[in-house]
Amino acid sequence: MLEQITALILTYNESPNIKRTLQSLTWAKRIVVIDSYSTDETLDILSSYPQVEVFQRKFDSFAGQCNYGLGKITSEWVLSLDADYVLTDGLINEIKTLAIDSDIYSYGARFKYCVFGKPLRGTLLPPRKILYKREKAIYQDDGHSHRVIVEGKSSQLSAYIHHDDRKPLSRWLWAQDRYMILESKKLLDTPNHELSLGDRIRKQKILAPLIILLYCLILKGGLLDGWHGWYYTFQRVLAEILLSIHLIEAEKLK
Repeated sequence: MLEQITALILTYNESPNIKRTLQSLTWAKRIVVIDSYSTDETLDILSSYPQVEVFQRKFDSFAGQCNYGLGKITSEWVLSLDADYVLTDGLINEIKTLAIDSDIYSYGARFKYCVFGKPLRGTLLPPRKILYKREKAIYQDDGHSHRVIVEGKSSQLSAYIHHDDRKPLSRWLWAQDRYMILESKKLLDTPNHELSLGDRIRKQKILAPLIILLYCLILKGGLLDGWHGWYYTFQRVLAEILLSIHLIEAEKLK
């Protein structure tokens, strides 16, 4: 299966992360990177990997970048990764054994969030489709994020991907502020009956940060991860507080 796969990655100033991601892709014959005109050392790092092909495109949306990337791929299968994802050996071995002639058109994967390289026991990251047949796929924006829609039957991989983002806190805050503007718009523009229970709670603004605090520390076992667990919890609580602030601002400016 591995030789049938092209990896697809989006980048913008990912020098703290991209080398670890590429190191877990040394088996890939071709890696397509859609770069949004990085100004740090990202392009220098990418150029040191011969199987990497970089296309630069001004960022409009995550879905727009991914769909553009799909147009640059000719292989049957696509492995879609963020620039801070690190494939574990278990996941690589699992993909290697997948049957090429299967009736499965896409595979999802679970994640372990890492804080300074340490995988945590539990996180808020949901599984997502990462491996799929190119001709059956199209991306759509979804709030601050994006998702791939793949026709046909799907399955779940058992091994994990490590989400290991080591960009500085200032960059994380910048990104979260942008994400939560989009997320608040999604929550306010979507009728309540179409929102999940979690999104309906988030839309109320007050409860979500408190629930996230308890959920990360107690239900997800953050306390057992020591200061790494507290760090992750503080990140998620701060993100929810930013969302609440943007919801209040958007409502008051209507």
